[in-house]
Amino acid sequence: MNSKKILAFAMSAAMLAGCGSSASGSAAASTSAAAGTAAAASGTGRVYYLNFKPEADEYWQDLAKEYTEETGVPVTVVTAASGQYESTLKSEMSKSEAPTMFQVNGPVGLASWKDYCYDLSGSKLEGELSNSAYELKDGDKVAGIAYVTEAYGLITNKALLEKAGYTVDDIKSFDDLKKVAEDITARKDELGFSAFTSAGMDSSSDWRFKTHLANLPIYYEYKDAGVDNLDELKGTYLDNYRAIWDLYINNSTIDPSQLSTATGDQAESEFVNQEAVFFQNGTWEYDAVKAIGDDNLAYLPIYFGVDDANEGLCMGTENYWCVNSQASPEDIQATLDFMYWCVTSDAGVNAMTSGDKMGFNIPFKSNPESTNVLFNLANANTGTPVSWNFTTMPSEEWKNTLGQALTVYAADQTDANWEQVRSAFVDNWATEKQLAASNG
Repeated sequence: MNSKKILAFAMSAAMLAGCGSSASGSAAASTSAAAGTAAAASGTGRVYYLNFKPEADEYWQDLAKEYTEETGVPVTVVTAASGQYESTLKSEMSKSEAPTMFQVNGPVGLASWKDYCYDLSGSKLEGELSNSAYELKDGDKVAGIAYVTEAYGLITNKALLEKAGYTVDDIKSFDDLKKVAEDITARKDELGFSAFTSAGMDSSSDWRFKTHLANLPIYYEYKDAGVDNLDELKGTYLDNYRAIWDLYINNSTIDPSQLSTATGDQAESEFVNQEAVFFQNGTWEYDAVKAIGDDNLAYLPIYFGVDDANEGLCMGTENYWCVNSQASPEDIQATLDFMYWCVTSDAGVNAMTSGDKMGFNIPFKSNPESTNVLFNLANANTGTPVSWNFTTMPSEEWKNTLGQALTVYAADQTDANWEQVRSAFVDNWATEKQLAASNG
């Protein structure tokens, strides 16, 4: 997923200027646009990638520059602000120089953009996949190809946990996690740290709970039914959702009433500054959290109190590359060539997989042993991986309504307010699924 940094929506050169480039953003962007137009006119094609991941922007800018220097093909990378990808994509697709390469998050995202997705069947990129399971299909058409697989769970500071008198071996279930967290809270002043980082509900952080945490009750309900999607949910596991949410918000660095404005950067800083033991987040956080030392990192499942003995980390992807079928043939070919280069060349593979760069685990034959310790820890976990079912969530509106209800409940933890969470989860799911079907 996910994206975590709130960055301004900017053209690639403007982003580089923010990282110390000597060129002015507007001048460089104009130059890039002019180069792209000239290249398209000459028949060599251009690439315009609308990037979903703000934390990877710097490395995409470097790759774009290197590819252009090597091939002469102009590559523009634009990065959408955190939480604004879909609206940015809609805006950019309406322009004459629209993205040639973009992202959808799975079946729900594909439903909105399938008419813009070039069929990647038989492409050189498809041939590099390590497993066909990472194809996103629209009937027989390969509409998208995953470019990163990720995992999320509870990133854990082993040193702090040991200061509190525990090890990761003491935590094998929700009840164990609850016991440890509440004990740390009871001794918070003595220990000098909290159990959990802040569960911020600012837009830079709320996706961790309205999407990633909400995946678990969906996962278990799908599992019970033996399906991978439902038009209606029963809310069977919402009591478990409430229990883990209560644990997070009542055993963290800040008062639950402050969560509406707490940010993702704040939670990350709390973990890095060793103010909390547990930080719900994903493998994409490695570059930041490695500051506490690789030997101090552990990765625990989000124990949910359902099948804790077999619970694994949440592993999957919501990151699928698509090529704009409405682009010119030259631009489509240029984009296909760029994507192939990214996952086969030394420069591309290094930028995408190196722990001091993007740190991705890529589902291609070229993927090396990861330098991202969090991913290695995730792979070493012996539990059953929890699949990523949040790609079937009916809409952003559903997520936002759920997030708002969680925030209200956090500030006033009554049964009545939890019923609003339940309604947002169950009733609004059915409403939004029906709306999506009628619009489809």
